[in-house]
Amino acid sequence: MPSAESDVRKRIWIFDTTLRDGEQSPGATMTVEEKLEMSDALVDLGVDIIEAGFPAASPGDFEAVQLIAERVKGATVAGLARANRNDIERAAKAIEGAESARIHTFIATSDIHMEHKLKMSREELIARVSDMVTLAKSFTSDVEFSAEDATRSDWDFLVQVFDTAIKAGATTLNVPDTVGYTTPAEYANLMAHLQEHVPGIDDVIISVHCHNDLGMGTANTLAAIAAGARQAEVTINGIGERAGNTALEEVVMALATRGEQFGRAYTNIRTDRIVPISRRLSGITGLEVQVNKAIVGDNAFAHEAGIHQDGMLKNRTTYEIMNPEDVGWEGTRLVLGKHSGRAGFRSGLADLGIKLDDEEMQAAYEQFLQLADKKKRVTAADLVALVQNQQETKDDVYTLRQWKVDIASGEPTAVSIVLGHRDETLVGNAEGNGPVDALFMAIGAAAGIEPSLEYYHVEAVTPGYDAQGQVHVRIKYQDAIYTGHGLATDIVEASARAYLDAMSKIETGDSSTVLAATTSVSRWS
Repeated sequence: MPSAESDVRKRIWIFDTTLRDGEQSPGATMTVEEKLEMSDALVDLGVDIIEAGFPAASPGDFEAVQLIAERVKGATVAGLARANRNDIERAAKAIEGAESARIHTFIATSDIHMEHKLKMSREELIARVSDMVTLAKSFTSDVEFSAEDATRSDWDFLVQVFDTAIKAGATTLNVPDTVGYTTPAEYANLMAHLQEHVPGIDDVIISVHCHNDLGMGTANTLAAIAAGARQAEVTINGIGERAGNTALEEVVMALATRGEQFGRAYTNIRTDRIVPISRRLSGITGLEVQVNKAIVGDNAFAHEAGIHQDGMLKNRTTYEIMNPEDVGWEGTRLVLGKHSGRAGFRSGLADLGIKLDDEEMQAAYEQFLQLADKKKRVTAADLVALVQNQQETKDDVYTLRQWKVDIASGEPTAVSIVLGHRDETLVGNAEGNGPVDALFMAIGAAAGIEPSLEYYHVEAVTPGYDAQGQVHVRIKYQDAIYTGHGLATDIVEASARAYLDAMSKIETGDSSTVLAATTSVSRWS
């Protein structure tokens, strides 16, 4: 039987610093209007605290923080300030119109920072913390104090610093991993050390702010939460200086999915807003997320491997630990590629309303595999074109077995071709004005007939360098018109298939209703 205490859920406060630390990411600077747009989205997302900026940094940053403070309802607005009088007073002025305001002041506590950046002794730093937290407290009851570079600081000195901050009125203590240096176990041990040795720490919120320099930002944040931290400082998409900050979406969904591993921790984030705000931030900054990024990457809920697709079609939970709709995606995507199996292929056709019998399905699947070897991703448009081409060419009596083109600048193009014709093998060679012209003449030479080309049209089925080429032709033979359709990733091969489709109809007598007087065109190079 679990104890009554273990049944109590632990609320984790989400402190979003996208507009401050995230904006410090190279290329991520936002205008005031863009910051206001993002602040609206963060409120809609349900974050608890919005760090709107660094008011002392510039007049523009001051204005943005001030406007956000006046605008935001339902979340606390924080302004960042170094532990000096000017910064704190500027932050206080910027946030004074907020429904709920916080001053977030910081100073570095590691020996390396104190020696090389601050030029301060430990005693001088302790005095500064006391004075500046007291000053911040005179403007607002909600004061957060951060010990910059805490994870490279002396732990016993950190105890003294945080003890001083609490006595001066700090209500939140932040323990930043400023340079992404710590590890999950070490960070958890630091949390335990502080909780054991800092007087009064049970009466304040312990916050963690992690950077991702070693790729452990999320892991470190979660380890600290498991060890007692109650506030996570994060950014949308994990943007931030250098390798970025801990990603909001990763922490939130880890707690939503595995909260029992972290003391039954939870957040009040509206998870279905995660993907929309991720896309909005990318649109504003131009910084796209990597395709395999957890939660918000394009491939986060995409499945290509046949084994995975088969399992997903039987039961989603075989390969998905979250519902894509819960974070704002429209749903699971079964991506069709060379690793897809018959089940995924059949499902893809069914989604498009395409029904094939077993024989047609097998033939289409074999063509699909050939296409997937040439394309990274097979789209819905590719599938429609593939099936259409199969239906149109399944009765062809001429088939393409092999072709070769020799082409060089200033010289005629030479083509050799091998065709199948019922049980025969036909070979043809020709020279022409470009590969398509020579190809059509080589087909005519192999088949022993030379129709005239009345119409030739080529188009790409989808965008991209690996798109399939779709070719339509009309040829004239003995006053009748015959149409043909061909599809391939190479437009020369697609042209050959289209021409052979039309040639097959000459033999089967399947002429088009198009009038023989259709305007003719010259052979195409």
